[in-house]
Amino acid sequence: MERRPASPIDTELLDLDAARLPQPRRFSVSAGGMVATQHYLATEAGVEILAAGGNAVDAAVAAALALGVCEPAASGLGGQTMMLIHLAASRRTFALDGSSRAANLTSMVHLPEEDRRRGYRATTVPSTPAVLHYARRKYGSRPLDELLGPAIRLAEQGYLISELQRKLTRRERKSLRAAGGGRSPFLKEGRRTYAVGERFRQPILAQTLHRLADKGMLDFYTGQIAEQIHDDMVRNNGLIRRDDLAQIPRPIERRPVTCHYEGARVFTFPPPGAGRTLIEMLNILDHVPAKYRDPDTPSGAVLLAHVIQQAFRDRTDRPFDPNFFAQVSRKRMLSVEYARKISRQIRKHIRTHGDTTHLSVMDRSGNVVALTQSIERVYGACVVTPELGFLYNNYMMAFETENIRHPYHLRPNAVPWASVAPTILFRGKRPWLAIGSPGSERIVSSILQVLLRLGRRQSPYEAVAAPRMHCSLTGAVSLEISRMRDDIPDTLQRFGFTIDERDPYSFYLGCVQMVMRQGDDYVGVADPRRDGAAGGPR
Repeated sequence: MERRPASPIDTELLDLDAARLPQPRRFSVSAGGMVATQHYLATEAGVEILAAGGNAVDAAVAAALALGVCEPAASGLGGQTMMLIHLAASRRTFALDGSSRAANLTSMVHLPEEDRRRGYRATTVPSTPAVLHYARRKYGSRPLDELLGPAIRLAEQGYLISELQRKLTRRERKSLRAAGGGRSPFLKEGRRTYAVGERFRQPILAQTLHRLADKGMLDFYTGQIAEQIHDDMVRNNGLIRRDDLAQIPRPIERRPVTCHYEGARVFTFPPPGAGRTLIEMLNILDHVPAKYRDPDTPSGAVLLAHVIQQAFRDRTDRPFDPNFFAQVSRKRMLSVEYARKISRQIRKHIRTHGDTTHLSVMDRSGNVVALTQSIERVYGACVVTPELGFLYNNYMMAFETENIRHPYHLRPNAVPWASVAPTILFRGKRPWLAIGSPGSERIVSSILQVLLRLGRRQSPYEAVAAPRMHCSLTGAVSLEISRMRDDIPDTLQRFGFTIDERDPYSFYLGCVQMVMRQGDDYVGVADPRRDGAAGGPR
């Protein structure tokens, strides 16, 4: 592959002083399209591709690959990727189900929870290279080496460690060292946490990315990279073998689940994702008068807690196999009548009682991508193939292990549960907004609250930055408590909820990346809770 010269972005990156970290642009407007991601350098990668004539799919693939370099705790080649795509020319909106797969050896070994949490037995067959390859080849317009270019430069030249990355790495340092035999490439000299502002380079990962650019993404599954993964797994008593990789986890195109809300048509991710949970929440709220839906009031917070708790209870009680879901005749969670009934029950009750990453892209032709990818928990399985430089996922944690009849029961070639909900909203026939978030079960509640605030005519940035909450199945409400009215926690407790106090801009409560169309312009918002930025071609 011909090496491309460094871009102006690279020069700027190299000139940065460790004491002067860049301040990401959280809010941006452009007439040429828009990209919002969880790391400002990945946003720059996507904008670079749009400016060079690439479409939204090209920009999303380049940004996703860059995120795997500069946000390694959340995603990478060793994880899985889900995409919701709208193609303007054909007016088609569809989901790319990029589920990873359990290895064939799964049924032959006993896997205690600790083995599924960290280490070589915690990982499923990664799908991210297969999904990005499929999306680019079928719906993109630019060559692979161009889309890999920004990620390669970031791996070779490095980037500056942020405060958030330092905190996450310090939190997981023991796990990284334990799973990596006492050392980890994500620690300085294999043992210590990098300081804020220090440059972190990944030369081994750069070599892997160069090989993918030269040989194609499928080398990950059938070529030299596949052989290196196989050998690494055999050496470390892992489960993945060359036969598992050769059964390439190609993505499946699925129909989104949909509803209407506040005059918009909502398209979101079907099973195994959590889009139907978002649909149920929106349908319930649609049957509640607008004056009761203000999340900044005590009654609005109580309503929101009940809605979130109910929708997640329904998802847990009614899981579906994604290959069977399309044939299910009574989809209760998607039923407007069921939502109306639940809204009545919640309103009556209130009267009487009281790591993952996301990016969103729009191009000037009207194509839209909402992409969520992950290695499951922060730093995934905490282990790295020494010759390849990327982290393995720990999606073995996302399977059901007790109930053999459960559609996500752990078995060979099974797909794990997913909490992702990349979402696109339309006004009329045109896409208006693309949105998504990381955060495991907090993904859907984070998206919901932004849509709720937009419906109350808050500005795009205000809607994303506003204080956030989440309610668990057990009734524990996580709150950015210092940014909320002081009577909200007391009211929630009177209604039987328990309070889980979180930081003012909590990493725990998601990180929404949103792009939207306003007239002839594109607006992007990157959640201030992490290191993201929004930007578009000038």
